[in-house]
Amino acid sequence: MDYIVTTLDNLLHQTAFFNLTWGNYVMILVAFVFLYLAIKKGYEPLLLVPISFGMLLVNIYPDIMVSPEATSNGVGGLLHYFYLLDEWSILPSLIFLGVGAMTDFGPLIANPVSFLMGAAAQLGIFAAYLLAILFGFNDKAAAAISIIGGADGPTSIFLAGKLGQTEYMGPIAVAAYSYMSLVPIIQPPIMRLLTTEKERKIKMEQLRPVSKLEKILFPVIVTVVVCLILPTTAPLVGMLMLGNLFRESGVVKQLSETAQNALMYIVVILLGTSVGASTSAEAFLKVTTLKIVALGLIAFAFGTAGGVLLGKLLCKITHGKINPLIGSAGVSAVPMAARVSQKVGQESDPSNFLLMHAMGPNVAGVIGTAVAAGTFMAMFGVF
Repeated sequence: MDYIVTTLDNLLHQTAFFNLTWGNYVMILVAFVFLYLAIKKGYEPLLLVPISFGMLLVNIYPDIMVSPEATSNGVGGLLHYFYLLDEWSILPSLIFLGVGAMTDFGPLIANPVSFLMGAAAQLGIFAAYLLAILFGFNDKAAAAISIIGGADGPTSIFLAGKLGQTEYMGPIAVAAYSYMSLVPIIQPPIMRLLTTEKERKIKMEQLRPVSKLEKILFPVIVTVVVCLILPTTAPLVGMLMLGNLFRESGVVKQLSETAQNALMYIVVILLGTSVGASTSAEAFLKVTTLKIVALGLIAFAFGTAGGVLLGKLLCKITHGKINPLIGSAGVSAVPMAARVSQKVGQESDPSNFLLMHAMGPNVAGVIGTAVAAGTFMAMFGVF
């Protein structure tokens, strides 16, 4: 009888109910909210579903992220090994390979001025960098946090790992992916505030056709130029352009399809789940996390505003040929930000089609955010 009682008692105390803290329950609730936003509202479900489920798992069973050194048999938790691929910058780089294979750079090639709007949208990154230092973060941590302003999760994870800021990687990644998911909510009020009804109704001329040769040469030239100036961008820009070369060359269809489908989805599962699993209550429920989330929102708002304001300037210079709304797509949430430009434009004029025009700044924003990350790495002498 004593044996049965002891066994049942042991089993009972092995359940999570006796090991969870109030913080774990808070994070479980946050995971449920993210799952609701992903499944019910459709906010970037490919990202939020694995992130929120990873968050749920680690707060029910923290040992799923335990390192091998902390175990008796020298074997770490499953998601610990996924997370190492984030720290080693492998998964973020592979995400860029998939993004490149999925993206048509034609709108950017057809309208090179889009590069300027993509660059202007990086204003949020450098504004957040200065604010983060004022908030008490050291220079490397401030740089890692500031990349949230580019609305680029993989680059945020990449830079945090390269700068040795892994303690902040979880909050940074969750903030970046959350704001990417909430682009349709955050951006429109800023866009309406900074533009007039007349500006939002501007119809842009159809983009010129882009030749196959131009599309093949573009990734090669961008890789050579950008990586010669900032070699530290090679893992991100190189993978982005390699994926695009797969797409445009027309001779490696199997590689292109694999990069944008099977490989991309596998990487998203591994990266999303491991990012979510970095948000244990002990690591996430801190004052610094609130600071990072606030700085990320400020950075994202500044980035959106920077792109729209340059769009307004270009609108004036071109005598109304450029709709300022496409400047908001300069953040690198591809293609969500471009769709938001289209949506806000059609609210003022249902016959207005801005999507392809907005894809130019949107793609430029991806390159711009990678360049910003490379600039920070060069500043701190990190390779």
